[in-house]
Amino acid sequence: MATYNYKALDCITSCDIEALGIPSKLAEQLHEKLAEIVNTHGAATPATWQNITTHILSPDLPFSFHQLLYYGCYKDFGPDPPAWIPDPEAAKVTNVGKLLQTRGEEFLGSGYKDPISSFSNFQEFSVSNPEVYWKTVLNEMSTSFSVPPQCILRENPNGENHLSNPGGQWLPGAFVNPAKNCLSVNSKRSLDDIVIRWRDEGDSGLPVKSMTLKELRAEVWLVAYALNALGLDKGSAIAIDMPMNVNSVVIYLAIVLAGYIVVSIADSFASLEISTRLRISKAKAIFTQDLIIRGDKSIPLYRVIDAQAPLAIVIPAKGSSFSMKLRDGDISWFDFLERVRKLKYGHFFLLEPYHLVNLENEFAAVEQPVEAFTNILFSSGTTGEPKAIPWTNATPFKAAADAWCHMDIRKADIVAWPTNLGWMMGPWLVYASLLNGASIALYNGSPLGSGFAKFVQDAKVTMLGVVPSIVRTWKSTNCIDGYDWSSIRCFGSTGEASNVDEYLWLMGRALYKPVIEYCGGTEIGGGFITGSLLQAQSLAAFSTPAMGCKLFILGNDGCPIPQNVPGMGELALSPLIFGASSTLLNANHYDVYFSGMPSRNGQILRRHGDVFERTSGGYYRAHGRADDTMNLGGIKVSSVEIERICNAVDSNVLETAAIGVPPPDGGPEQLTIVVVFKDSNYTPPDLNQLRMSFNSAVQKKLNPLFKVSHVVPLPSLPRTATNKVMRRVLRKQLAQLDQNSKL
Repeated sequence: MATYNYKALDCITSCDIEALGIPSKLAEQLHEKLAEIVNTHGAATPATWQNITTHILSPDLPFSFHQLLYYGCYKDFGPDPPAWIPDPEAAKVTNVGKLLQTRGEEFLGSGYKDPISSFSNFQEFSVSNPEVYWKTVLNEMSTSFSVPPQCILRENPNGENHLSNPGGQWLPGAFVNPAKNCLSVNSKRSLDDIVIRWRDEGDSGLPVKSMTLKELRAEVWLVAYALNALGLDKGSAIAIDMPMNVNSVVIYLAIVLAGYIVVSIADSFASLEISTRLRISKAKAIFTQDLIIRGDKSIPLYRVIDAQAPLAIVIPAKGSSFSMKLRDGDISWFDFLERVRKLKYGHFFLLEPYHLVNLENEFAAVEQPVEAFTNILFSSGTTGEPKAIPWTNATPFKAAADAWCHMDIRKADIVAWPTNLGWMMGPWLVYASLLNGASIALYNGSPLGSGFAKFVQDAKVTMLGVVPSIVRTWKSTNCIDGYDWSSIRCFGSTGEASNVDEYLWLMGRALYKPVIEYCGGTEIGGGFITGSLLQAQSLAAFSTPAMGCKLFILGNDGCPIPQNVPGMGELALSPLIFGASSTLLNANHYDVYFSGMPSRNGQILRRHGDVFERTSGGYYRAHGRADDTMNLGGIKVSSVEIERICNAVDSNVLETAAIGVPPPDGGPEQLTIVVVFKDSNYTPPDLNQLRMSFNSAVQKKLNPLFKVSHVVPLPSLPRTATNKVMRRVLRKQLAQLDQNSKL
């Protein structure tokens, strides 16, 4: 959005406001308030904007008026204008603020001033003093170990060369069960506290359903007993291919509690993708539903036959009957739980259909070494096969610690984030909420309509996570208009690059609460760069490295540019990151993340693959992938996976290149297929028809959420001397072409 199209605040008249469709009398009142604020704070200061958001703007005023004041205020401000500024008194009652109030001088010495002024110093302290920082935060989260760690970090375990294990060994000697910690009674919660709130799509007229900690524990224990009754070896992998609902959360926690490993599979995947993940993880069983119900549509989810799945436990999406006959050997949810009931170890009752609860027999959690696997997730690589990334027993505490510090999640918070257990934000949501004494809010339906907006209102959500494509849909359809989102304390955003205008609109829906951008990866277990409620937040920008993380931006020579100097390049990370991966199931971890990377202070840096800019104002902005994977709607996917499908669509196609191209105005990458035809003189009769064919094939064979936006024919693809396609070159050319077209 070009700010030169907007008037400075002291030049705006009541007629300008009225021209936006605001009644004349109200326009005069708004102009009068604006004049008072400008007279007190000036026409172009952060304090001016802060007072405008507090005393003038509201969700029922046209968004064009919000734009008029935001862009007018920051017309000549320069980069990174703050859309939100922390209040000193509110900062003191955040998790980090309270900690610094009591221990700031102990951590930072005489240089400590106050939580806001000293936050950046505290972040640096978390990197240079991991022993103190992580011990403190784990204690703040009431983490319980059956065997405590010998220390926090051992950089060279067993005398190993640091190159063989660059990430060191975290919490050596510790035994722990993350699910047990999620279900524990401690200073943050009692048995009667509500820990899950949910609503099914179509039930907007009904009260929000809820589950207490006491009820959740009983359900998880029951499923854990039923898992043991299957007779699988401890440490076996068990997949979940379900929507993010109450049942899937209970199943997830039960698998971890009982000492098995969750295999995360997104419910949007086609059979081939499910089969690949089951094969790589060597899953021994899978939990799934017969259908996914979205409005009037029923989408088949019981794809185990096509995916050659192992034993399946199948849950009916609605009622007690299935829409199809189960495969021989597969088990219904009712029969799965009935096996335990026949053991007659207690008295059960029904909370919901097929939610059998035993109130008396606590399941003895399986405590395992901290390095034991608890979850296998997948992230696309550049070879076409997804990388299988194990989360250890430490990773859940990284996710929860990020939430504790950066989103300020705490007791009595209600956390919603439309996601799925197949993506890292699904397990993240479980641990970020429950390990911090908060409640998970789940909407069993599409987040794109008014039903979800009403759920956020009725559940009184305090932290709402989004991806930019969802926000774009909300803004374009006005589906959240009229709903009260004033209970929200902050938003979180992840998955893809966000857009300034769309996030200005989003903030305005909740009376200008901040958006905390959050970027990391499945292999990190959380974020490496994000924001904070103790720092001013600029739209579509990151204000700080995550706690415990140190970032480096690599220059054109492949070496890190000096810290705090503006610049743009591939992002690299210090290798010592709590909870981050140290192994892959189907690839060499060192080759993927460390091979060929520069060293800094004797430590080889960790590769991430995103291009980042550090601005002159000290913020960071994301500029997409540096390698051959792309980010489509928050889902990372390799170009190779898409190209294999597109190459087989039309017999005239010689080869294709799949490129994620960022729009000129910013926002999520758009999938463009560059196509080379076998006959260089061939002219396709209809490029749009070819685009639709590519689109149909990609959605059917890879993911129904993906969309081919453009098809661009070329006589040949640019290649390196070793015949590798230079997708970065294509991406740059296509982005420039889009920009020129816009201009």
